[in-house]
Amino acid sequence: MKNVKDIASRKARPVKVVQFGEGNFLRAFADRMIDEANEKGTFDGNIVLVKPIEYGSLDAFREQDCFYTVLMRGRDNGETVNSPRVVTSVCRAVAAVEEYRDFIDLAGEPELSVIISNTTEAGIVFDATDRFDAEPPLTYPGKLTKFLYERYVRFGGDPSRGVMILPVELIEDNGKKLKECVFGLADLWELPGDFKKWLSSACLFTSTLVDRIVTGYPKGEGEAEKIWEELGYRDRLLDICEPFGLWVIETDDIPRAKSVLDLEAAGLPVVYTDNMKPYRERKVRILNGAHTSFVPAAFLAGRSIVRECMSDPVVRPFIDAAVYREIAPFVKLPPDEVKKFADSVCERFDNPFIDHALISIALNSVSKWRARVLPSLKDFVAARGIAPPCLTMSFAALCDFYARGEKTENGFYGTRDAGKYEIRDDPAVIDFFARFGKEEDVVLRFARNTDFWGEDLTKIGNFGQGVYLWHKVFTVDGPEAALKYAVKMNADF
Repeated sequence: MKNVKDIASRKARPVKVVQFGEGNFLRAFADRMIDEANEKGTFDGNIVLVKPIEYGSLDAFREQDCFYTVLMRGRDNGETVNSPRVVTSVCRAVAAVEEYRDFIDLAGEPELSVIISNTTEAGIVFDATDRFDAEPPLTYPGKLTKFLYERYVRFGGDPSRGVMILPVELIEDNGKKLKECVFGLADLWELPGDFKKWLSSACLFTSTLVDRIVTGYPKGEGEAEKIWEELGYRDRLLDICEPFGLWVIETDDIPRAKSVLDLEAAGLPVVYTDNMKPYRERKVRILNGAHTSFVPAAFLAGRSIVRECMSDPVVRPFIDAAVYREIAPFVKLPPDEVKKFADSVCERFDNPFIDHALISIALNSVSKWRARVLPSLKDFVAARGIAPPCLTMSFAALCDFYARGEKTENGFYGTRDAGKYEIRDDPAVIDFFARFGKEEDVVLRFARNTDFWGEDLTKIGNFGQGVYLWHKVFTVDGPEAALKYAVKMNADF
């Protein structure tokens, strides 16, 4: 069978992007977008991938001349998508540790204008033990600082040789935190003041929010080989993702950011803004909040996979009621944008190619409910003067999911009709339910626990009375009845 490099070709373009991280996400997200922008003529540049740590291998990249396939699978505007694209925007792959000289020489690429990174949330940290004379420095901020200093020196501080920096690590204000690390290391290493001025004026640190489910290389036995047969070639870097994508880039200089990398002009799902907070809130409340609000009840009602819930006559109405009537109205963006996003979330939940287990989503649900659902509930109470039925019921379901737990020598396990399930959360949460889970007033004790919520939730309108009654419904009539009652009450608002 042919290799992907046998059927692909790459145009000669200057290196404009250095990317720290060669993993599945960036290859199916940023690199694919840049590939489309190259094709549409709104960008003209190639990418060099940098493997920032010793772990991992670049053998597959070299075997395939950095060509690889991104296979989009899912739903888009009601249609099933199963679309492959050979990405040609990546021209080289370099190991920062094993090939340090090749890595640092990238700083001398004359048309380099963008640095992208995905080095995990732990990658953006300030480490005072990192050393400038190391080849390379240990941390990502250390490598980036030395790389930028090398570029500054090679071009004599030329302000036109600055770069735009786009971290996609999943931490809030990732660009601001990375910038703090870089300037902190510049001070620690006593680098020249003119270099720090160049960093401030010639380089543009942005913060970003990214959203796309990337499942990566096929994991099922024989699945990759089956896809290769369909494609007609072998690809060891095959990367599978959903059609939905969103890249929010926050900067106080939008015209400058677009002049460097205008993906929006290529019709790609990229938003340039000076305030990312509403977009982060939209994602956390609608996408993540929907998951956290329906999963405990649906799981205890015997459901197992997200996709199945989207066609379930009991669970789906609850999802729609919670999302469209109790969460979406309080997201601070134009209503049509919010509805469009909510519609896309429901399509993503219904992806026929992804089996997303409810029990996986239920991991660490207490902190998730606080971050994802509680803000929507408080906004609803502030606006309507009464607790929203679906989100209030979701708290009772969350409580029951944990309260069914029993400590064993192997862990903390709950029981539903379909059998036992493992409950994983912070030790304080497990200890609470091991102690109070069988108490009649457990849901009120749970709601009043300020260590979990940062406040006494029973003081939010009629929430305390509501969760107590919902807990009775849940434990006496059962999860399906509670889901149905919540939808009926929601319709009365």
